Amino acid sequence: MRYQISGKQIDIGEALQTHVMNELSTTVEKYAGRPTEATVIFSKSGSEFVCETIVHLSTGLTCQAKDHAHEIYASFDGCCEKMDKQLRRNKRRLKDHHRHRSEPVELSDAGSYILAATEDDSNEGDDSSPVIIAEMEAKIPSISVGEAVMQMEISHLPVVVFKNEKHGGLNVVYRRDDGNIGWIDPKVAG
Repeated sequence: MRYQISGKQIDIGEALQTHVMNELSTTVEKYAGRPTEATVIFSKSGSEFVCETIVHLSTGLTCQAKDHAHEIYASFDGCCEKMDKQLRRNKRRLKDHHRHRSEPVELSDAGSYILAATEDDSNEGDDSSPVIIAEMEAKIPSISVGEAVMQMEISHLPVVVFKNEKHGGLNVVYRRDDGNIGWIDPKVAG
């Protein structure tokens, strides 16, 4: 598994990195046999340390956990416990849905952009394109609709964009205001 362990404006020592790698690999491999990548970010919020962990599994799922504590090791340990609980809760679903998958999920590269909020008072008229304030790389998995819904539930995301492995088209699943899940499957004009 590849690890990316970093700190936002704080130094991360070798001992902490070793602790993170050992504990996280033990936790994740207990429930998911093929983790591919883990990103752990430490930051400081007031007097507390915040730890955010994102683990990408070869099944296409992404698990996320976040915790905070007054000590940096405690923030990671709390985050690791949340990851353990999340994976344990979803282990049966993961096994049932991915039993047939022998190869890791194919990921496509995409761009992800954050646009500046528009103000109602300023109608410039000529310049109608939004201002891009951040640009990042995103990965779009090639999975089934059921796997996309599971990804959304496990990761607590409001929306998941994916390539439907049945027909190769881009699809979207999202959580509706009424609590149900919506699925957008554009038809190809032919």
